[in-house]
Amino acid sequence: MALSPLSKPEERAVRIAKKSKPSKTYSLDFDNGTIGGLIDGTGAVRQFIRKALATPRYRYLIYDGQYGCEMESLIAQTVPAPLLQSEIPRIIKEALIYDDRIKDVNSFQIRRENDALFVSFAVSTTAGIIHEEVTL
Repeated sequence: MALSPLSKPEERAVRIAKKSKPSKTYSLDFDNGTIGGLIDGTGAVRQFIRKALATPRYRYLIYDGQYGCEMESLIAQTVPAPLLQSEIPRIIKEALIYDDRIKDVNSFQIRRENDALFVSFAVSTTAGIIHEEVTL
């Protein structure tokens, strides 16, 4: 059947199933500063989480305005604890949620020990739930 502007839109439309893109990437060793083999799946998502939270947003021209985290601006200021409790989850969620492999970021727990903040959270991904903890 040929496409015709006279036919109904339902007859002209073709439904395409969305395919998930592979998340295969190079493995980064953050401690040694080296690049290893290839990783995929939850390993690649874990690496994205760590790298996105460690990269200041808008600092490097190689990344667009969605990549990175704005935590540096919050930590550099003297901020009351209740504000930290609300802003840290928002900043972390904004840094991660734009990736199409990540569905939700929730279950935040924030604890302070001396001068360090430990933030643990759960990331719902297309490959399952990942539990992460970062130190600020």
